[in-house]
Amino acid sequence: MTHSIHTQAAIRTLSQAFAPLNCLILASRKGGFSFTLVNEHGIARHSERLYPEQYSQSEPLQAVIERTRQALVA
Repeated sequence: MTHSIHTQAAIRTLSQAFAPLNCLILASRKGGFSFTLVNEHGIARHSERLYPEQYSQSEPLQAVIERTRQALVA
């Protein structure tokens, strides 16, 4: 798979994992991208930059999701 396919799959996974929050994708370049989770009022709740080694396989991406969920609860 190419980086583009991995990136698209990761974005879909993040969007589904954090619904109903909006997952905004920013600065997609050099294989990495930033995502920001925004609530229904437009307030950013979490922002993070991901690199290919964090999302090209399911285990590291799942770790990012779990870490982000914990940060949202805190």
